[in-house]
Amino acid sequence: MKAAVLSFPGSNCDDDLLHAVGTVLGQTAVKVSYQVTDLTGYDVVLVPGGFSYGDYLRSGAIAKFAPVMTALKAFAAAGGYVLGICNGFQILTEAGLLPGTLQWNTSLQFICEPEPLLVVNPHTAFSQAYAQDQQITLPIAHGEGNYYADPATLAQLEANGQVVFRYLHNPNGSLNDIAGLTNEAGNVLGMMPHPERAAEALLGSVDGLGVFQSLIQATKGAAIHAN
Repeated sequence: MKAAVLSFPGSNCDDDLLHAVGTVLGQTAVKVSYQVTDLTGYDVVLVPGGFSYGDYLRSGAIAKFAPVMTALKAFAAAGGYVLGICNGFQILTEAGLLPGTLQWNTSLQFICEPEPLLVVNPHTAFSQAYAQDQQITLPIAHGEGNYYADPATLAQLEANGQVVFRYLHNPNGSLNDIAGLTNEAGNVLGMMPHPERAAEALLGSVDGLGVFQSLIQATKGAAIHAN
């Protein structure tokens, strides 16, 4: 698997993703500037957490105008796998690649803690390494992780099986306890918890490895990157 790890001004989890995918799992992972305009040659694009552009206006609201976003939309439209984590999830919703929006936590506080999740759809390119209803624990670290969508969109998400991860003890007020979801096509996932921060026993958990192992499996034999 060849993965592009996007890096915006203010990103701070790009190196964590490079380590998890490249060092821990032995895949090819390349840091890619927000200024690039072509994502040809990659199987997966990872949009990391952090505070892109200082989270001014709204989280992800400025990043959606970065040059790389046009290429990212084309990549996703062609069926490429896109994973947005935390601020990456916020960027994907702002850019229209995922439905809904991320609002301030109901506590109006930044929350940083391990959070138990339930894998409610293990039949995606991002979750196939997990079992149905498997409980995992991943760290969260966000102030704007409260997922919201209008009732019609929410009903469609549930009917289509687009919700992949749910919180067991909803920490931020997200509707339907949503912690991660895909687009309708199933090739774009956004999640607020950080799987890259649970990728080594040294960190206290390897529960996050399944997200990346799922992507490795999904890209085997179906690589879209150029030879």
